Amino acid sequence: MSLKILTVDDSRAVRIIVKKAFRSYDCEVLEASNGVEGLALAAKEQPDIILLDVTMPVMDGIEMLTKLKADPSLKSIPVIMLTAEAGRESVLRIAKLGIRDYIVKPFKEEVLIEKAGRVIDLRPADEKVSKAKRLSDTVDILVVEDKPIIIDQISKGLAHLHWKIHGVSTTGGTIDFCQKQMPDLIIISLSLPEDGAFSLFRILRAQHKTKYVPVFGLAVKTDTELQQKAQQLGFNSIVTKPIDFADLETKVAKAINLDTSERYFTYDEDYLTINLPHNTNSYMLTEVQNYMKGKIADAVDKGFYKVILDAGRLQKIDMETIKLMVQAKEICQDLTLTLILVGNEAVKGECRAYEETRNWTFFNSVDEAKNQPMGGSGAAQPEAAEIEL
Repeated sequence: MSLKILTVDDSRAVRIIVKKAFRSYDCEVLEASNGVEGLALAAKEQPDIILLDVTMPVMDGIEMLTKLKADPSLKSIPVIMLTAEAGRESVLRIAKLGIRDYIVKPFKEEVLIEKAGRVIDLRPADEKVSKAKRLSDTVDILVVEDKPIIIDQISKGLAHLHWKIHGVSTTGGTIDFCQKQMPDLIIISLSLPEDGAFSLFRILRAQHKTKYVPVFGLAVKTDTELQQKAQQLGFNSIVTKPIDFADLETKVAKAINLDTSERYFTYDEDYLTINLPHNTNSYMLTEVQNYMKGKIADAVDKGFYKVILDAGRLQKIDMETIKLMVQAKEICQDLTLTLILVGNEAVKGECRAYEETRNWTFFNSVDEAKNQPMGGSGAAQPEAAEIEL
């Protein structure tokens, strides 16, 4: 549910600034031009926070605040006062009224967001409404590491993807980068001097702009003490050196909710191909399962009549993979599609070892499978029989 922010100010310009400041967050900004309107709107909407101007006609901010604190149903609503007075005595007088914070006019949007973010849990609006990034989209990863060779290794290890690796070596460099460009994910070397990784993590989580950016820790595999400390502090994940880049890719995709379906599913002409990569692991199989029903249903909607499951790059096949194939067959049967298998000699040999898969028929390549003629009923010809269990 979206947060409600009530801004009470007689200046339309200020109300516009407030509304603009919060437009990228999951919240609704309510407006009132004086204390009377503000009280009525507060009673009706029960906002999560009130941004209250001090000097207004009809009823000023001081009187409205006094009435808020006297009303049992409204007194718990946090209030941040907006004042043109920066003098110490004026600030102390306002603070004694029971407010959570104050902002001196004129103010910058960043200050407003930062102070409001300390009181309410502001979340980016794109967490709800934006389309998930795909594997082929640009992903910005910031690596905080004082050893340039490690940054270079990560860049090369992920070079096959549309991911940009940015490197900095210090806390200051990290903060400066995030102010100019918000990364999708941050990887921090846990071996930075003077516990720099942990102090940087606390700073990132304390600042509203970076509060929800996934942060990974990078450590030598044998340094379990640093890894445990990072996990206890709240790092989203740990990457160990030497780096397993397939594992890193999987962890990043999961952390930023990346749509990885194009890695496994391709539409071409009149068929859907399900591609199992050579390094398919349990997590990848789960990804395929999560996407599969929707993708096969899309194939039906496009007018396709067959699905090709390509296991030809697999180095081995296990029961998890076989269960995936069975699930694909069942979905295709429900939607009256034909499922055709592609496999190498290793896959064929392992399938012959199981009673359930002994009679499965495989083509040697996708090209061979896609050219398989179809019978009038839409079933495959005998030499390319469907999976039989």
